[in-house]
Amino acid sequence: MEFTEPGERKIGLRRGLLALSPVVVFLLLYVAVSVAIGDFYKMPISVALVAASVWAIAIYSRGGSLTERLAVYSKSAGHSNILYMIWVFILAGAFAAVARQIGAVDATVGMIISVFPASYIVPMLFVASCFISFSIGTSVGTVVALAPLAVEMASATGGSVPMLFVAAVLGGAFFGDNLSFISDTTIASTRSQGCDMADKFKANLWIAVPAAVVTLAIYFWGVGDTPLATPPETHVNYWLIIPYMVVILAAVLGINVCIVLVMGIVAALITGVAFGSPLIDLATGMGQGIDGMGDLIIITLLATGMLGVIKAAGGIQFLLQSLTSHLNGPRGTQAVIAILVGLVNLCTANNTVAIITVGGIASEISKPFGIAPRKVASLLDSTSCIVQCLIPYGAQTLLATSLAGISPAAPFPYLYYPWALAVVVALSIIFRFPRSQRS
Repeated sequence: MEFTEPGERKIGLRRGLLALSPVVVFLLLYVAVSVAIGDFYKMPISVALVAASVWAIAIYSRGGSLTERLAVYSKSAGHSNILYMIWVFILAGAFAAVARQIGAVDATVGMIISVFPASYIVPMLFVASCFISFSIGTSVGTVVALAPLAVEMASATGGSVPMLFVAAVLGGAFFGDNLSFISDTTIASTRSQGCDMADKFKANLWIAVPAAVVTLAIYFWGVGDTPLATPPETHVNYWLIIPYMVVILAAVLGINVCIVLVMGIVAALITGVAFGSPLIDLATGMGQGIDGMGDLIIITLLATGMLGVIKAAGGIQFLLQSLTSHLNGPRGTQAVIAILVGLVNLCTANNTVAIITVGGIASEISKPFGIAPRKVASLLDSTSCIVQCLIPYGAQTLLATSLAGISPAAPFPYLYYPWALAVVVALSIIFRFPRSQRS
């Protein structure tokens, strides 16, 4: 069985590998060089993306003239979804800056540290991130709400491993996003397979929950105690917590993330002025926060432009036809589906897009082997979340690490949840659980 879109010619090996080569260039320049020199802060991700983007445009010979190839690149970078994400980045930068300036973050951290033992803070962050992301159905919204708190908590508990706290937020964000009924990944995966959300949720529980339990156990007992660098403040001005309570409550209610951030900014401005902060100083702080998002915005535009050229050159289609050419049995088919959506996610840096791209072929190749649609939907969602959480150029990781002021690759050693999820997904394919996976 081999998949090729109707009306499209089969892409040859040479052309397919060449179309995918910009991803290899990027990974070699950023990941391989960073590993070789033992420092992920030396090689800027933007430099690696510029080099890979230049290479992508140069090899896209079928794209016409240089102007036409740049137009393909620019159209992908300027997609409405990307510009929407940039709006989120801008508002997140403004909110994080003004909330920190008026003392909202410090007050919230002080309250949390005074209530929870220091050794419970990382597990608490993970659980809070799981709950919020499940409630609001968006990992980006969860990162916006919790990443600034995670950074300040890391500072208050010694500050040596802020990436551990950021990783806990990221893992929890993808756990809830994967299970949520209102997540775009859930909607995309269930619609592509024609199954009910409740059925997909039940199938997902057997995969996501064991991975989350293992991750929580590691955060409780494997990470070790996180001693306080300074004792918590005995007096906390609870009025300063209002902006964060507004953001978290609005997020849990499922309000659009941009509106959530605007509400948070307004609440922070009112609170700051009420406690004596000049409005012009708060505006200056907001401007600095927005400016701080500049690198993140540039990286996002470079990555999406490059990945758009890869898709236009036939890289995604090549992956689809290559991995579906030899299928034998339900286990092999499930493994191919998982690999397909993972590789497409790697090439698009967007788990929803990866699910939509692979969903049709996944449905087609699973039917002859009697694999239930709910199982396929679960595989699509879970595997795409694994890859999206692990790639250093995913929107969630870029946003979280930008707010934390650390390298996009820094949380990688502490991302226990996606690796635990990957193990459980592999076991579910090998041992074919849950039993309801068969039609």
